[in-house]
Amino acid sequence: MMIAPVTRPPGWTADDLRADGRWAVRLVAEEIRDFERGLEYALGTGKGELELSPADFPFGPAALARLRAAIAETQDGRGFRLLRGLPVERWSVEASRTFFWGLGLHLGVPRQQGRASQMMSDVRDAGGTYRSVQGRGYNTRSALDFHADGTDLVGLMCLRTAVSGGESLIASSVTAHNVMLAERPDLLALLYEPITFSRQGEQAPEEPPWYRAAIMGARDGRFACRHIRNHVKSAQLSFPEVPRLTDAQTEALDLFDEILRRPEVCFRMHFQPGDVQLINNHVVLHSRTDYVDHDAPERKRHLLRLWLSLPEAPALPESWRDAYKDVEARAVRGGFRGQKVTPEVEAFEARMAAHHRMAFRVYADRDRFNGVTA
Repeated sequence: MMIAPVTRPPGWTADDLRADGRWAVRLVAEEIRDFERGLEYALGTGKGELELSPADFPFGPAALARLRAAIAETQDGRGFRLLRGLPVERWSVEASRTFFWGLGLHLGVPRQQGRASQMMSDVRDAGGTYRSVQGRGYNTRSALDFHADGTDLVGLMCLRTAVSGGESLIASSVTAHNVMLAERPDLLALLYEPITFSRQGEQAPEEPPWYRAAIMGARDGRFACRHIRNHVKSAQLSFPEVPRLTDAQTEALDLFDEILRRPEVCFRMHFQPGDVQLINNHVVLHSRTDYVDHDAPERKRHLLRLWLSLPEAPALPESWRDAYKDVEARAVRGGFRGQKVTPEVEAFEARMAAHHRMAFRVYADRDRFNGVTA
């Protein structure tokens, strides 16, 4: 396999971000007012989460312009953006949840994130174990591997920080790819071949507990990377029937992980309450350091997480179809479907897909499984 350096989309180094801080945008008073007025309107509707729509969050023009610019940067720029300065100190946790939900509805279609089919997760220590066959990182205080979440965009909103630690780490998968190409092109080629990932016990009833996908690929000349090493390890431990990793594949994964941790590749940032981080999972990998938390429950580190399918996101590699259910552009895709998708959830997804003019085919495999015809 002949692999060329990736130039589309562009990569970056940690020094690039230190030299140019435009990746972080502090919201101005007009934008905050626009956001708060929209939040106040939504709270006044009395609607439940699945009843709300973008129209219920009439954010003003300055706020909407800021969101459009942020999404453009995630898709056509460096792949991420940090919005800073939301006044969460004067909002209740539930008001913050409602605001973040509304922000997500303006951007795309929320996707399920786990066994309970939740579309928003609380990122806080709930006693989970990351290094386990069904471990997930968001409910622990452990340091995490570099990884991509299973959808076009991941959004994190910081409500409270820890006593110490919990730094957000990001790395350009484009840069890591090109470094590995220069050092070990033979190993890089193996990352373009499918391997097995565990669904971490969060599969839908009709899904097998594992799937196969390549870590890297390209579609229409555009590079994409989807790396979740913890799920690869879990698949090897949990499922004797799946293909074993070869020594060369393990070496390739180890080298890629090591490159991502290099100081010149890995950029570190500290969250502040009121931050919203938006990351394009296809070109930026993220991680976190471990942290020491407060004792009082009301002071513990707390982030909110949304997974979004975006109308602007490009088509994805064909080998990702089993993971994403749909890999075409302008299509709802991604997420961990889980066990509790209800008719109300599906109706909400279909309504949001129509709002964003996106195809909605993610349940086609389930319908085939159940013998349903269109």
